[in-house]
Amino acid sequence: KINHLELYTEHTFAYENHREVWAQASPMTGEDILRLDAYCRERFIELVPNQNSFGHMHHWLELPRYNHLAECPEGFELTLHGHTRQMPPFSLNPSDSRSVEFMGELFSELLPHFSSGKFNVGCDETWDVGRGRSARAVEEKGAGRVYLDYLLGIYDLVKRHRRTMHFWGDIIIQHPELVPELPRDAVVLEWGYEADHPFKEHGAEFARSGIPFFVCPGTSSWNTIAGRTDNCLGNVRNATENGLRHGAIGLLNTDWGDNNHTQYLPVSYLGFAAGAAMPWCYETNRDEDFISALDLHAFYDRARVMGRLSYDLGNAHEKAGPAPHNSTVLFHLLTQAPDSPLPDGVTVESLRQAGEHINSVVGPLESARMDREDADLTRDEFANAARMMLHACNRGTGMLEGTLNSAGKREELASKMRTILGEHRRLWISRSRGGGLQDSESALVERLKEYAGG
Repeated sequence: KINHLELYTEHTFAYENHREVWAQASPMTGEDILRLDAYCRERFIELVPNQNSFGHMHHWLELPRYNHLAECPEGFELTLHGHTRQMPPFSLNPSDSRSVEFMGELFSELLPHFSSGKFNVGCDETWDVGRGRSARAVEEKGAGRVYLDYLLGIYDLVKRHRRTMHFWGDIIIQHPELVPELPRDAVVLEWGYEADHPFKEHGAEFARSGIPFFVCPGTSSWNTIAGRTDNCLGNVRNATENGLRHGAIGLLNTDWGDNNHTQYLPVSYLGFAAGAAMPWCYETNRDEDFISALDLHAFYDRARVMGRLSYDLGNAHEKAGPAPHNSTVLFHLLTQAPDSPLPDGVTVESLRQAGEHINSVVGPLESARMDREDADLTRDEFANAARMMLHACNRGTGMLEGTLNSAGKREELASKMRTILGEHRRLWISRSRGGGLQDSESALVERLKEYAGG
């Protein structure tokens, strides 16, 4: 059911002349890509290159060698969904021709390793454009025009390589008057990860302009600990239904690692299944019994435990309080600084109920009978995810009751966090490359420092 695969990269391809960017990232090499491309072709899957080319370039722009290309060389302050944080240099400066030239160098090295005729150049979430070096250009031309001019420069590079450009549509849809100026052989990726994302309205806009587009929902696994089950299914259902309504040419299901990728791979199996089933036969699969499907096709669980467990654990966050945008209350309670405001709607009682529910959901875990080589690893991943969720409940209760700074509470939390962190390190290395571990464990390490009084 899945015939298109992209591995999103910002700094994790081993570009020959840019070692300092990827040295600590366990990057994919050209040889890795060639082998994976062949593996995919044998299975009728198209491996599509994906290199962000505008925003999300902070791993490059923070380094002195590349900082001259940054829109905001010193970084900037970002307010998003009611939260403000300091951001590093993030986007390339679209008013500097050297930005497109730089991406051209990267494209020339990356693209020959892929047999696909498609290329996703990203260009999403360019939050800082107009706030730094391109401010004058934005003032004179408008933010949308500056964005489109840069995008067309990237398009020209892609055409030189005889590829079809795919790009994220979140910026251009903010300037609908410019949508008709997009090249007719570029493909817009209309993405959104909430169940109520306006796929209907945005799809209608692209359809009116005759621009080919994909709809792009997600697994709802990131910025959570164990997923957001109901949101995931609602998001994929919404994207599929409105993609069909407005003539989308494909559905690209996404699985991200925002805020350091705390979640484990099996948390995404539900979203993978939904994203594979619904677009192929929506009327048949829109109300599919995904619990049974997961037991049969993902976990291979003869005891029929894991489908229900993963489904319900993905909804357990709802007991704690209303979900923040694209996240969960429990993720915030696990990762936020102690002086950050608590998420709305969280009470001692709601956290008590959430903790009881989590314990109830994971109770049958040991009775699962998975016929998979990674059965033990999968079981341990769900066990540690549950530990993280319970820790979030415990820490949040301490915040609400004002006991978080007491010696007894800190000692209790530190002991449990040491177990969580040790397991997380083991589990990460068991399934993933080592380069991302430091980022993935960072929030857990911060909690230990907090409990030690650091």
